[in-house]
Amino acid sequence: MNLPEPIKKVIEQLSELPSIGPRQATRLAFYLINQKKTSIHSLATNINNLQKIKLCHRCFFIHQNAGELCDICGDSSRRKDIVAIVEKETDLISIENTRKFIGTYLIIGPVARTGMLSDTQKIRIEHLKIIIQKELKGQAEEIILAFNPTGNGDFNASLINQELKPLAKKISRLGRGLPTGGEIEFADEETLGEALLRRN
Repeated sequence: MNLPEPIKKVIEQLSELPSIGPRQATRLAFYLINQKKTSIHSLATNINNLQKIKLCHRCFFIHQNAGELCDICGDSSRRKDIVAIVEKETDLISIENTRKFIGTYLIIGPVARTGMLSDTQKIRIEHLKIIIQKELKGQAEEIILAFNPTGNGDFNASLINQELKPLAKKISRLGRGLPTGGEIEFADEETLGEALLRRN
């Protein structure tokens, strides 16, 4: 069927989003068409405002602060010598919601199924090494490899462990209260909190 060009373009872009295929994208496009014009305008404005979001110079989490640091990295009460390395922003948010972690983070991006770190991930690991050398006199108190308890997560954790071993007194993983094959962002706060406290 020959759909109007604006709908085709919206479907095309929506289908590029995670977990959204062409069929779901089509449903969403028609849902938007049936909304009031003010709702569509509001959504378009909010999406456009995402351009104002910045990445933290230290951990790569999002923020809108005047400086280069996010709220977490800019908080003087946080332990800078304890760093949790996570794949995604949603993992960081899930850990923060437990209110049981007082350190800082490094977001390296989703680990690939190939078992290889991407160029961006390698750059971010090097970035952490520089921070540890400059700010922590060459050694962090603890680095937590907060990856999903999957084969991929385990393999990438072992790679990063080797890279950072000389730069930390302790390198730990989240406790196995998390189900094997599960994902951090979908764990409830209590389970994730326990996994954080029982890290080894």
